[in-house]
Amino acid sequence: MSAHGGQTDPGAADAAPGSGPARGETIIAFGVIGLAVMVLWQAWSIPVSPLYAKVGPTVVPVIAGFGLLLFGAALLVSALRGGWQPDEEKRLRIDHAGLAWVFVGLALNVLTIGTLGFTLASVLLFVCVTRGFGSRNIARDAAIGATFALIAYLGFAKTLNINIGAGLVENAIEWVIAAVRGR
Repeated sequence: MSAHGGQTDPGAADAAPGSGPARGETIIAFGVIGLAVMVLWQAWSIPVSPLYAKVGPTVVPVIAGFGLLLFGAALLVSALRGGWQPDEEKRLRIDHAGLAWVFVGLALNVLTIGTLGFTLASVLLFVCVTRGFGSRNIARDAAIGATFALIAYLGFAKTLNINIGAGLVENAIEWVIAAVRGR
C-alpha cells in the first residue's frame, strides 16, 4: 500500500515467488545429481591399498562427487522455485539450425577421430560449432581450430606421452620431428 491510498506498490510484483517448477531446469538438476551419484559410485569402486593410511586415491573423487551432489541439490531447489533463468531468456526462441550445426560437429568428431586423427576431427568440430554460433568465415575458423587442436595434441603427446588420436597431420608432425632429431 502506498501513501496515496489504494494503489499497490509497482515493485511488489517483482518480489512475487516463481510461478512453479521450471521443467528444463529441473531436468538439468536431476542430471547433475545423477552425475554425482555416478562419480561417487565409481570413486568407491576404486581399489584402495591397505598401505594408504587415510588419504588414498578415492579422496578427490569423493570430494568432487559430494560437491556435485550439493550443487545438484541447490539447482533442484532453485528449479522447483521457478528456475534460475531470467524471464527475458525464457521468451527467447531456440535456434534449431545452430543447435543442429553443433550436433553435426560432435557427431563428425566422434565418427572421424579414429580415421582422420585428433587435429582434423577437432577442426571439423570447431568449424561446425562456430557455424552454429553464426560464423561464416570457414577458413579463419579452421585456422583457429587447427591451432588449438595442435596445441592440445602436442601437449598430450609430448608432455604427457598420451596418444589422443594420431592421423595424417599428427603422423606428418612426428615424421618432421624425427627428421629434425636425426640430423
